[in-house]
Amino acid sequence: MHKPTPLAMPSAPSARRKVPMLQPLRHRRYRQLWLANLLSNLGTWTQTFAAAWLVATISPAAQTSALVPAASYAPMLMFGLLAGVVADAVPRPKLLFAVNLFMALAAAGMASLAASGMASPAAVLALIFMMGTGSAFMWPAWQAAMSGLVQPEEVEAAASLNNLSFNLAATAGPALGGMLFVWMGAVPLFLFNAVSFGGLLLVYLDWIRGIAPGAGPEQAPAADGGISWRGFRAGLQAAFGSAAYRRLLRHTVCVFGAAIAYTALLPLFVRDVLRREAGAFGSLMACVGVGAVLAAFLLPELRARLARRQLLGGAVAMFGAMLLALPHVQSWPALMALSAAGGVAWSAMVTTLNGAAQSSFPSEVRARTLSVYLMAMALGQTGGSLLWGAVAGLAGVRHAMALAGAGLVLYALSLLAPLLLRRVQPWQCNL
Repeated sequence: MHKPTPLAMPSAPSARRKVPMLQPLRHRRYRQLWLANLLSNLGTWTQTFAAAWLVATISPAAQTSALVPAASYAPMLMFGLLAGVVADAVPRPKLLFAVNLFMALAAAGMASLAASGMASPAAVLALIFMMGTGSAFMWPAWQAAMSGLVQPEEVEAAASLNNLSFNLAATAGPALGGMLFVWMGAVPLFLFNAVSFGGLLLVYLDWIRGIAPGAGPEQAPAADGGISWRGFRAGLQAAFGSAAYRRLLRHTVCVFGAAIAYTALLPLFVRDVLRREAGAFGSLMACVGVGAVLAAFLLPELRARLARRQLLGGAVAMFGAMLLALPHVQSWPALMALSAAGGVAWSAMVTTLNGAAQSSFPSEVRARTLSVYLMAMALGQTGGSLLWGAVAGLAGVRHAMALAGAGLVLYALSLLAPLLLRRVQPWQCNL
């Protein structure tokens, strides 16, 4: 098998034609999956809220609350490369159907556990880990399949649309969850998540029925030996053999390792610093979603004007500034505005890094190289969750947030320094 080479990336403003964000929806299969995934994302966010607040209410320890995101992302770190090899070796619609069915059953198990009254932190974290395992096997196949359903120039617009779906749900899910949790508890939220997988399962079944002999890699197995050590090695060689991709992986670990402090510490910030309840936690999570939805409409114009490094550096600086300011603000409207600003920055970081990863390699190794990228993201988020939970336990939530924010601001300066010092032109250093 020949060594896969990274795809050429645009190096001048003229090559970065603005693609309307809604353009990928003209593709029927992509449109079906996007709509079904919107419902599934809504269920995921209601469960994310319910699980985080449930653990925060049954355990006072900062380290325990920080284990919630760690349990979600650790499976990607553990199984990410295997998931990428599997996604390149079996029909992706069949894999996605099986994985989503597994996650639906795990969500139903979470509801049963909560209804039984036996929801200890360890049991909840174990089921979160199971859901994370499903996500670990889903994301390489999902991203590789979705980027194969649109034209190459539409990949970043599709990434923005996927992020819009995620963040529309991130707005509605926690807000709805915050209200329902107080009245009804966690059980209905977990049940809703289990049911929300139904639309995706139906779309995948329809896709499976339509697979034709000789279909492309987004549907049929890759022709390089199936699930084997050779498949693992090819994915690693492709990802780490590219200097540009290694830089992307470094950015991913560092950025998400610090930015995860917001997610890991927000329940503790609401409970211990603000002295508020589930509704306040849901409202701040929803504000992040509002900001991310707003970003989906701003980013196409920004991408047409800015190089990736400029956009990523600005977003990292903005998120870091939000984390620095948050512990010192007492006004509720100001807290909501800061969280919304953080949502804009988070969306810009995620879509910029995702778009770069999705468009870096050809289809035959895309899932494997994406799995390496997702493992880097999981490494940052898992390690960061544990780190900031430990810092919060020793120095308090306020200091942990401020340290994470300072780290992000410094990293943003390292990204932007060559441009600020005019050593290179923006379009000479994408990432």
